[in-house]
Amino acid sequence: MRHSNHGRFRQQVQFLRRQFLQDGNLPFTDILTEKVVAQALSELGKDWLDRIFSPLVTLWVFLGQVLRGDHSCRAAVARLIAHRLARGQRPCSAETGAYCQARKRLPESFFSDAASLVGRGLDGKAEQRWLWKGRRVYMFDGTTVTMPDTPENQEAYPQVYNQKPGLGFPIARLGAITSLWCGAIVNLGFCRYAGKGQGEVSLLRRLWDVLLPGDVLLADSLISNFTNIFLLQSRGIELVSRLNKAHRRADFRRGKRLGNEDHIIRWFKPTSIRSLDWKTYKALPEYITIRETRIRVVQPGFRTKALVVVTTLLDPQQTSTEDLATLYRARWNNELDLRSIKSTMQMSELRCKTPEMVRKEIWAHVLAYNLIRTVMAQAAAAHDLLPRSISFKGTLQTLEAFQPLLELRADWGGAHRLGLYQDLLRAIATHRVADRPDRFEPRLKSDS
Repeated sequence: MRHSNHGRFRQQVQFLRRQFLQDGNLPFTDILTEKVVAQALSELGKDWLDRIFSPLVTLWVFLGQVLRGDHSCRAAVARLIAHRLARGQRPCSAETGAYCQARKRLPESFFSDAASLVGRGLDGKAEQRWLWKGRRVYMFDGTTVTMPDTPENQEAYPQVYNQKPGLGFPIARLGAITSLWCGAIVNLGFCRYAGKGQGEVSLLRRLWDVLLPGDVLLADSLISNFTNIFLLQSRGIELVSRLNKAHRRADFRRGKRLGNEDHIIRWFKPTSIRSLDWKTYKALPEYITIRETRIRVVQPGFRTKALVVVTTLLDPQQTSTEDLATLYRARWNNELDLRSIKSTMQMSELRCKTPEMVRKEIWAHVLAYNLIRTVMAQAAAAHDLLPRSISFKGTLQTLEAFQPLLELRADWGGAHRLGLYQDLLRAIATHRVADRPDRFEPRLKSDS
């Protein structure tokens, strides 16, 4: 970076950090650091032109665009004009062309690296009391998003096969690995909605390098097959999921009995696995050792629901049936997290007209989402709460209301800013959500 730009770069980083409370002596203020931003900018090279829409200004405007209810580029540029006037600077043009070109110039890796680094940075700062039995638990699930019906988007992410041309929209499948304790997205992948190698299992295998030995993966029944469990065990990763009844049935009369409807059993290799070639199939072991336990969900006024949980956590002394039941019921948080980013942040229907810009738009949403999760963790630490007990929507609304003050007092002294931060965190901490693992909330079906 040129010396003439270095001072301006630091000022812009500091301003961006203050918008998300990454300043002062608050907890978790080392998530969005200058080092993280510089690492995300590394592919841009050491020089860039000294223009209004520098990479960091473009990022700040883009984050504001995905966080606000009005996602239009015109509203985003209007906010930048107001910001420049408030700071005594000359206004930029109200036309959106320069801003759109600036977003286009930035590589996708700039957004993806920043989002992933923030998510993993927050997850790595977990307090011990927020973990499950001292372990880090991650959830995986998939979802879909739609985008404008342009030829480029249709080619990259074709609409559903059974929709007539002109009646549907391009659709992409997303897969996300999310931290259970804080809700941060630590890795994300994209693919087409349909086709060979385009399913959730394939997405998970592209993303699970982020998991470390000793971690626990909490997933749905689609993941609990012979190959996935073996590959996860080979990496030292434990799995907790629901039994996939399409492939296996639980018979508690067999295996090593641990308790009532709780046993350890061998799963023998299927006679064939369509997704594997013959050489890879032969390299798999003849069997894997699995624990199956039946849990019951009792809800007043409703019929008792029984389901079989499959896990590689075999020791009943360390992990009881009640522990597994509580953990599996916590998987509902994954549905809430996806709802937060798709519905609350309005990511279900994207606006960009090319596949590259669509992916950048998604990563901008993920970065904004992870930064909001960071603010929630700060409020939880400051007020002795669990991060999951704080409302995501309440945090977003409060942070949006405080944004003008955060901008106005950006250059004030540290004591004044800290007082404002404390007021903001206190307001966020008042928006609590109850523990509601048995609440029935069916997914919204899109008309498209």
